[in-house]
Amino acid sequence: MGSGIKNNMQASGFRDRKSYSPEEIWAAGGTTAFGKKKGQNNEKLIEALEASPEIEPFNEEEWKEALKQLEQNK
Repeated sequence: MGSGIKNNMQASGFRDRKSYSPEEIWAAGGTTAFGKKKGQNNEKLIEALEASPEIEPFNEEEWKEALKQLEQNK
């Protein structure tokens, strides 16, 4: 189990954070129970999201291209 966690950390962009398998999360009692055990809660998440700077995922040209592709693939 330990080497799996290490491999997950190396493969992700979050090398400074430990990753957990779905089995570990379910064994803790599910996602809500797991978060509480780790000191996290929905209020903290909402506050962090509200405090983060607003970003636009696409610039104007990228939006136009994405909408064009969606229209073509209908």
